[in-house]
Amino acid sequence: MPGDAGSNGDTRDPMLVMGRIAGPYGICGWVRITAFTEHPAGLLDYVPWYFGRHGDWQSVDVREARAHGKGLVAQLAGCTDRDAAMALTGTEIGVRRSQLPAVGADEYYWSDLIGLQVITREGRVLGTVDHLLETGANDVLVIRGDREYLVPFLIGRVVESVDLDSRIIRVDWDTDY
Repeated sequence: MPGDAGSNGDTRDPMLVMGRIAGPYGICGWVRITAFTEHPAGLLDYVPWYFGRHGDWQSVDVREARAHGKGLVAQLAGCTDRDAAMALTGTEIGVRRSQLPAVGADEYYWSDLIGLQVITREGRVLGTVDHLLETGANDVLVIRGDREYLVPFLIGRVVESVDLDSRIIRVDWDTDY
């Protein structure tokens, strides 16, 4: 099933987790996949997939995959029965950063924002971006520092600048919110 064993030691082309195997699908080795893409079928656009556990990634030969319900189902080379599919439950599915399309000005992948330090206009460090939430109206930065802050990711209104090289986001935000 997997090939090209090895960890993702290439910091210039990091592995991004795009989904997870949720469990077996049927008795012939198919797996159910929860995709972390905006639209589940969007994961099908990325080839190859890599399977990972604890930072050790291996490329995988996907024989067939398709949208199914709110996720995907896939048949993998070498995974021929329910037991083999069950053993893969919880395995992360990743793609290399270089496989993603380029983003435009003032557009960012969430994975690029996680870990960035957030500083207010007054120079107060709020903490670092732990993760983001999708609310429907706008995305929200979840910042962990001396406390948790929920800051709307509104460029030009709340978010003054994002400097990926310096790993800093500057915000117009009152720490009492």
